[in-house]
Amino acid sequence: MPQVSIFKSTYVPSAAIGMPALAISRRHFLSLIAGAGALPAFSRIARGQSYPSRPVRIIVGFPPGGAADITARLIGQWLSGRLGQPIVIENRPGAGTNIGTEAVAKAPADGYTLLLVSVANTVNATLYEWLNFDFIRDIAPVAGLIRGPLVMVLNPSVPTNTVPEFIAYAKANPGINIASAGNGTPGHMASELFQLSTGLDLADVPYRGGARALLDLLSGHVQVMFDNLPTSLEYIRAGKLRPLAVTTAARSDALPDLPTVSEFVPGYEVSSWFGIGVPRNAPPEVVDKLNTEINAGLADPKLKAQLMDLGTTALLGSPADFRKLIVEETQKWGEVVRAAKIKPE
Repeated sequence: MPQVSIFKSTYVPSAAIGMPALAISRRHFLSLIAGAGALPAFSRIARGQSYPSRPVRIIVGFPPGGAADITARLIGQWLSGRLGQPIVIENRPGAGTNIGTEAVAKAPADGYTLLLVSVANTVNATLYEWLNFDFIRDIAPVAGLIRGPLVMVLNPSVPTNTVPEFIAYAKANPGINIASAGNGTPGHMASELFQLSTGLDLADVPYRGGARALLDLLSGHVQVMFDNLPTSLEYIRAGKLRPLAVTTAARSDALPDLPTVSEFVPGYEVSSWFGIGVPRNAPPEVVDKLNTEINAGLADPKLKAQLMDLGTTALLGSPADFRKLIVEETQKWGEVVRAAKIKPE
């Protein structure tokens, strides 16, 4: 920890050094003023170097077991090793991630409570008319983490193998159930955008978390789902789910032979992404330190390989870069919420 010098004035008789007492007082005064001016900057550096001195929480607005939880635990493990303190993952699901987000928005702005930010936060800004916080105002962006496609997956009982076949089948067989991890989640918004773009009217079945929705898809209680690729990938590879397409503009390296939805539905694009935020007014030096360590993790070969295995790519960048993404996504999903007249659960 840096040593801090304590400045204090000392009276020195003028006769002792052959100089007027007034001159000495002025010299001491000027040196004290200069030292006092340097103290705030020095204090900021010291806080940044000493942070964290106790465990740090990452609050996740989703249940355990989904893509958000997996991502938080991977980055939490990395940060724990780099910062020398435990990183506690705290799942606070409910109200489309608003419960967890509000907890962070109202937490002390000291850098010890972090939020796993997701697409859901940008959707909720329009979806919910009344919230006890303003996401863009009350949560300061720290860094992006990952960005990747969702995948349109079917229960194998559905007799279609391509997106055009599914569209034709759904129009001929009304009442197909489409699952999501809850209203406002990326999978739900991907579904709504797909229905707006194709003229379909599917039966939306929201769950409290992606893990439960995926279980019902596997068992055949629902027929289709736009899921985060990391959580569906093993079931796709095992033949338990049938993939039709990924939702990003480009194909996924994890499933290079799988087409994109936009190859059949022009202009369609949805991606799932995660990042880290803190309560507004968090110390800038703490934000900078977290951003530096997160970006180091995203560039680390081992962690990078783990993320690539999940079918995602790293979202390196500054807090300003992450804020730009948040603003763009908030505008995009606000248009979809209004066009589809989506309401909270």
